[in-house]
Amino acid sequence: MLWACCVDISVFIPFHRFCFLRSVASLTMRAFSRGPVSLQGKAPDMSEVRNRLREIVGASTNWRDHQQALADRLSLSNQLAGSQDELPVRRMKDSYIEVHLPLGTDPTLREKYLNYHKGVRFGRILEDLDSLAVLICYSHTHNKALQRSPLSIVTALVDKIDMRKQVIHPDCDIKFTGHVTWVGKTSIEAKMHMSQYHDGAYTPVLDATFVMVARDPENKRAAFVNPLKPEGPEEEELFQQGEINKMRRIELSTASLLKVAPTAEERKIVHSLFLNTLDTKTVSFRSRVLPPNSVWMEDAKVKGLEICHPQERNIFNRIFGGFLMRKAYELGWANACAYGGCRPNLIAVDDILFQKPVEIGSLLLLSSQVCYTEGNYIQVRVHTEVLDPLTRHHNTTNVFHFTFVTDKDVPNIVPQSYGESMLYLDGKRHFNQTLESQ
Repeated sequence: MLWACCVDISVFIPFHRFCFLRSVASLTMRAFSRGPVSLQGKAPDMSEVRNRLREIVGASTNWRDHQQALADRLSLSNQLAGSQDELPVRRMKDSYIEVHLPLGTDPTLREKYLNYHKGVRFGRILEDLDSLAVLICYSHTHNKALQRSPLSIVTALVDKIDMRKQVIHPDCDIKFTGHVTWVGKTSIEAKMHMSQYHDGAYTPVLDATFVMVARDPENKRAAFVNPLKPEGPEEEELFQQGEINKMRRIELSTASLLKVAPTAEERKIVHSLFLNTLDTKTVSFRSRVLPPNSVWMEDAKVKGLEICHPQERNIFNRIFGGFLMRKAYELGWANACAYGGCRPNLIAVDDILFQKPVEIGSLLLLSSQVCYTEGNYIQVRVHTEVLDPLTRHHNTTNVFHFTFVTDKDVPNIVPQSYGESMLYLDGKRHFNQTLESQ
């Protein structure tokens, strides 16, 4: 969820933004004190930023020292604000950050991002976005009077990632930009944009919205964050969109198929799927026949296992959220690839919920399921859970939703059980939301 497994990205701050970022430079951006640089030149080394971020919370790159540093954070609890009113109001531009990923000029870095098909590993991009969202939120909550931040900022959910371009070139520089767009009492929404330098100009690649939450130094209870004051019509619109996003998430949670029955229209869809699989020769509830050009949902699964080692930890001694997203995406992509029989392209990541942190040493089970198809679109759901090998108990940690598109139509996915029918309807809901936002 935070920084210990961060990628080697370099940060660039243009001159017109450098002035208002000076207030946060002493805490989160000491690496940029050398001044603004050209995107076409050498950007500051991101390792300087990561080291400074470890200083902010007292973390260490050494495993043994890291554990002791976390124990020492207990003394920071008295630095937390008793209410949001005690904290100074911040502006959107106070948290604005640009990050440069020099794939075009750094061959060593390029190797880390290169996939087998000579494209960019999107799982690495997810790690970058998660890291950038954390840095944005720490910039928003920075208190220059404190040497270390008492806040533990973690990823609550990925509200949306919309792809604006399907091709990401492995040998062209990438630029990330982002800032805080909405703030609650203990939560922060950060919007980010990614563009790539190609044919002499930067063109948009994706837009992302993350929701982060602030916790106490032990990461056990909520902590207050600085309020946000929009300036001008454009920022007011962004802030209002944040409120709309919050209400939409509440409505979706209330209407979850795990809580309420499907709508009348959805019940008709399920019944139609059932009738379409009846054996006309026996006309029996037990006998089911797979329709032409279709696949049973049971046969469209791919599973994986990860042993959570210390090197994948964040600065709060849990597994880095970006690592979880990368592993889930790659498993979901592999499933969509096998199902469609060709390389799929991602068009959206939707509603990734971080329900529980993943501890070091956990056995992480990942299950990818094709849950809805339409034409050349494939909707994939990846469910992750932690297995306790001693008690055999399973606890859900994350649920991921990915929408892929292929160059040709794919077989129809067909549920058999009631549970699979609910997965089908849930996938259809996420797919429809993706199309509406395109």
